[in-house]
Amino acid sequence: MTAITVSWARVMAPLSGGQGDPAVLAAAALLAETFSAELAAVYTPADVADLMPWMGEGFMGGVQIAAVESLQEAAAEGQKAAEAAFAACPYPNRQFVTLDSPVWSALSMQGRLSDVVVFDSGSARGRGPLAQAFQQIVAAEQRPVVVARPGLDTRGLAAVAWDGGKEASRAVRTALPLLQKASGVVILSCRAASPRDFDPAALQAFLAARGVGAEIRMVEGPGEVGGQLLRAARELGASLFVAGAYGHPRLQEFIFGGATKAFLAAEEPSLFLSH
Repeated sequence: MTAITVSWARVMAPLSGGQGDPAVLAAAALLAETFSAELAAVYTPADVADLMPWMGEGFMGGVQIAAVESLQEAAAEGQKAAEAAFAACPYPNRQFVTLDSPVWSALSMQGRLSDVVVFDSGSARGRGPLAQAFQQIVAAEQRPVVVARPGLDTRGLAAVAWDGGKEASRAVRTALPLLQKASGVVILSCRAASPRDFDPAALQAFLAARGVGAEIRMVEGPGEVGGQLLRAARELGASLFVAGAYGHPRLQEFIFGGATKAFLAAEEPSLFLSH
């Protein structure tokens, strides 16, 4: 039986107009080039509408007006910076999109029409202007994301964290286009990761039927499960770590729990996450 190769057609890179935009664009362009896909650079400004609940009903004083004008000026400057980073990106199949108010609704729609969304580590760790965008895309929209870090190689070794759960299986299925391009795939499993009985060989067979040859490595050792899996991935020289993302509901701030918190805190490798 011939395995069917799957692909991506649209890679999305939210931009803030900050210093991190060129690196995010470079990583998104690398992903897009791998699949001859479109790169969508999406400028995501702060939304003036978010200030309205604090303005009072039907009234805006001098302080409120100044706050709105300041936010509008910052958004305009940010757009110029994002457009400059976009213009410097050499990847040819690309488009620039500026989100209008309501920004978060527009961001959701852009994410729904993209195969994968690229962020940097700062946003994934809850820092910077795109921290809320990361939370929304991963948790609310449940879109697959790549947290791009130095050394990202779409044709390098990929490590897959596997505990037999629905989050892990969703991550593997959505990452399949990357796994089919990887030079090698290693399934990392830790018995302490889950009380359920799971067999990594079943995932190995699933991947083999889709043209992906994978090795299995059982991970045992001291420390928290997330740290053990990351350490194993680094020892293997993996350029990409595929894992299911676990999240708590957003209250005052978004908090990833369990192993995912360790994944986001690490400096390497790059992450492919799906919630």
